[in-house]
Amino acid sequence: RTHTSSVQIRYLEKNKPPIRIISPGRVYRNEKISSYSHCMFHQIEGLYLDKKVSFKDLKNTINFFIKNFFGKSLTRLRPSYFPFTEPSAELDILWNNKWLEIIGCGMVDPIVLKNVNIDPDIYSGFAFGMGIERISLMIYNLNDIRFFFENDLRFLEQFKKEF
Repeated sequence: RTHTSSVQIRYLEKNKPPIRIISPGRVYRNEKISSYSHCMFHQIEGLYLDKKVSFKDLKNTINFFIKNFFGKSLTRLRPSYFPFTEPSAELDILWNNKWLEIIGCGMVDPIVLKNVNIDPDIYSGFAFGMGIERISLMIYNLNDIRFFFENDLRFLEQFKKEF
């Protein structure tokens, strides 16, 4: 698959709510390669499904992550479109005087729930995804995402002591 959302669907097909999962994977996009985006990247996706889950729960979860991962940061949440969520949004963070999208998210579309035999009148949930390389840019104060894909040992070895 070109994205990691298929992991969530497979999990939903085999498990019933409440559901809380995190799934990592590679993502492939038809995107121009630049200092902030790449046609392949690693992503972490999350899915939370239970009774009475709201968009407010999604916002609180994302804000908790941002505060604990990046400290006090200026963010904005703007409407977007993703095929499996409705409504959908993107979270941008102000970094180096530029807005940088770091999270795509939204409420799981009721049609998705129906397709895996989960009653959307009883259960609701949210999903989110974040690119590891883009977040790493911010953590390590780097200026070019392409460094992660060039296999330059001088660049890569600086991270081995972190683990």
